[in-house]
Amino acid sequence: MPGSNDKRSSKVIATEEQDEGDTRIEESDDWNRPLASLRQQQQVIRTPNPNDTGYSRQKANGKLWVRERIDALLDNGSFVEVGSITGKPVIDQQTGALRGFTPGNIVTGWGKVQGRRVFVTADDFSVRGGHADGGIAGKAPLGEIRLLDGSSGGGSVATYLSLGATYIPQLAGLGQSMDAMAIVPVASALLGPVVGLASAKAVLSHFSVMVKGLSQLFAAGPPVVKQATFEDLSKEALGGWGIHARNGTVDNVCENEAEAFKQIKDFLSFLPSSRFQIPPLHKSADDPDRREEELISIIPRRRARPYDIRRLIALIVDVSSENQTSPSWFEIGESWGRCTVTGLARLNGHAVGVLSSDCTVGGGALDALGSQKFARFVKLCDQFNIPLLNLVDQPGFAIGSAAERAATIRHGAAAIAAIYSASVPIFTIVIRRAFGVAGGAFTDFTDGKGVRLAWPSGDWGSLPLEGGIEAAYRRQLDQAPNPAAREKLMRSLLQKFEDVRDPLKTAHRFGVEEIIDPRDTRRLACDWISHVYERILPELVARRYTPTKYKL
Repeated sequence: MPGSNDKRSSKVIATEEQDEGDTRIEESDDWNRPLASLRQQQQVIRTPNPNDTGYSRQKANGKLWVRERIDALLDNGSFVEVGSITGKPVIDQQTGALRGFTPGNIVTGWGKVQGRRVFVTADDFSVRGGHADGGIAGKAPLGEIRLLDGSSGGGSVATYLSLGATYIPQLAGLGQSMDAMAIVPVASALLGPVVGLASAKAVLSHFSVMVKGLSQLFAAGPPVVKQATFEDLSKEALGGWGIHARNGTVDNVCENEAEAFKQIKDFLSFLPSSRFQIPPLHKSADDPDRREEELISIIPRRRARPYDIRRLIALIVDVSSENQTSPSWFEIGESWGRCTVTGLARLNGHAVGVLSSDCTVGGGALDALGSQKFARFVKLCDQFNIPLLNLVDQPGFAIGSAAERAATIRHGAAAIAAIYSASVPIFTIVIRRAFGVAGGAFTDFTDGKGVRLAWPSGDWGSLPLEGGIEAAYRRQLDQAPNPAAREKLMRSLLQKFEDVRDPLKTAHRFGVEEIIDPRDTRRLACDWISHVYERILPELVARRYTPTKYKL
């Protein structure tokens, strides 16, 4: 046996037996050759082939190639690919030279968005329609961005022939995606027809955006639908933006891919990289003590007149400046659940979620879709430690037969449960109405976790006076001898109740903690948010973090 001083040839470092005999690899024959092969394969994969039918089809449809999408989304030069040569190389059997390469149809890796690391998965629809050849899952406490185009890991019947058998459906890392959603923000851009598994991934996101005319979403595409239901539909008619942006399946819509990437960047700029962190601060040049005179008259004195809730929000939150990398107001779900308004904003640079109602849509009454939108948004903010600015003008749940058929009270109760279950601080201002169960739920923060104020335009009660008087005094009104007498009695009752409707009388009984000048709203909200970020959120995050399970 060789001893410690055994001298072997320093040039012979490995021996492999092959059919032709022994081949000795000299030390001078280093690793440059396999690395050169690696780089060659990477170069082939990363270079678009204009003669490839899949690539040509992608371009003919007005769509970016998968790697162009990644470049447009991420900070310049920041992408680090995982599985860079995943696919099937075509090797010349005579020379051993690389003749071509069929890449995998999902590109994955890490990169940066506005300096923050994210994990990216991007479907390559030019490769067999974006169906799966196998999955690569990334597990890290980083925000995840999905660029969806195709079935994103779903199946194709063409696979049956190559396998020689059928198979029980496999959901290609969906379980890991669900685990990730519990920890990190996940955003999806729909950039083409999104079908099957990809459609599930789209809605199993904290934020989703689809491109008008370019993307569609459905459980099964038109050929399958026609075979099953005899409906002959185009992709747009079956699952275009006009359907899914209005039913809440996706959050937002945009005009082109560049805008989709911007919306994802804007969304992520408000969120921490994981639920175990505090949302990042974006320094604001806007004065936290700014006093807007317009707020004193933005709510009309005549209660039946509407106002612009988005203008009201803009007067309170930070004003975006030209040199900001992210906006100060980002609305989520503008096209669906339109009786409600939800979005992310900043107060003195701090992220805050905004809840309100739009009185120009159904009077602002909370309907089924609006309830779902509220619940989803509150859960998002609560999960990622974003305090809530709650601007209440809530006349109550939508009523009538259509509301009952839509299960409004069930969805409304879920929204109420989300509010009561939230652990983040809530700054509530009753800017106008608060009636019934819905009005009470969105103003009831007597457990101490929130602040509640009101404007002098506040109007509240178990029922709105007009309908409430009709219900409470129906017998007396019905006994009036004629319509004129009935109208006179009604006016008399209204005047009596109008005398006690003054919100100052509620404040006399401490039924509302404080009535403020609307022009002071921003100053008070900014003072509150600074306290929340300094004292309350660090304690909340500390309670949520389990260091033995997660590594940041």
